[in-house]
Amino acid sequence: MRSTFSIGLTLTAAAAAVLLSGCAMAPAAPAGGSHLDAVQKAAALRICTPGDYKPFSFQKADGSFEGIDVDLMAGFSASLGAKPEWVKTTWANLLPDLGAGKCDIAVGGVSVTTDRQKRAFFSAPYMVNGKAPIARCADVAKYQSVADIDKPSTRVIFNPGGSNERFARANFKQAKLTLHGENVTIFDEILANRADVFVTESAEAITQQKLKPGLCAINPDKPLQYGEMAWMLPRDDVAFKAYVDQWLHLQQAGGDFQRVMDRWLK
Repeated sequence: MRSTFSIGLTLTAAAAAVLLSGCAMAPAAPAGGSHLDAVQKAAALRICTPGDYKPFSFQKADGSFEGIDVDLMAGFSASLGAKPEWVKTTWANLLPDLGAGKCDIAVGGVSVTTDRQKRAFFSAPYMVNGKAPIARCADVAKYQSVADIDKPSTRVIFNPGGSNERFARANFKQAKLTLHGENVTIFDEILANRADVFVTESAEAITQQKLKPGLCAINPDKPLQYGEMAWMLPRDDVAFKAYVDQWLHLQQAGGDFQRVMDRWLK
């Protein structure tokens, strides 16, 4: 059973997958070659993730990770004869840590943006996942659009350092904005009536309404803004990006990709 929002896989052929972006420089590859070679040689894939974003990547109490990207990374690293090594980071530091060479790939519900594209490569997008509000179920009718939300009486909450913060600051000029540093507990703020609305990706809104009775995702199949999810890769590492895109394509074509999605989103 598929979720109520659109899941799109827009994978390109490896030869067409190389998208050169802006001028900001980041380490393209380890000295002497591609991450594709370095990961196989080390038998380890270093994966940066904030680990606070269900259903993509979430760090459990025992320190382990679970989610869509965690399952996919297990298969991807195995295809290179490597073991996944998780590098915990934050949304604000995700791109800097990748650029500094602390990891080979960054995952965990990463939205494709042109700002990020200036400093990194993206894999082919594996999901269409636009922005949707989540609010108390009793208030769903009040927050159907950006205009409905952007009123002085509305308390909009958001987490720092990612596309959710950028969306809130760009679109809500009259609403009261509150920065909340902990993405895991942001939904409890709405339930406790200390905030009214959080705008995040449709997949997270759907997941959290299941986990938090009293909260409802608002029109997740008709998002406020179009969005795509992908993995972030070191800029200019053409060989690594081509391999990632081909692996994703084969997983989708063979059905393994959809089985992972169904596990977390059905």
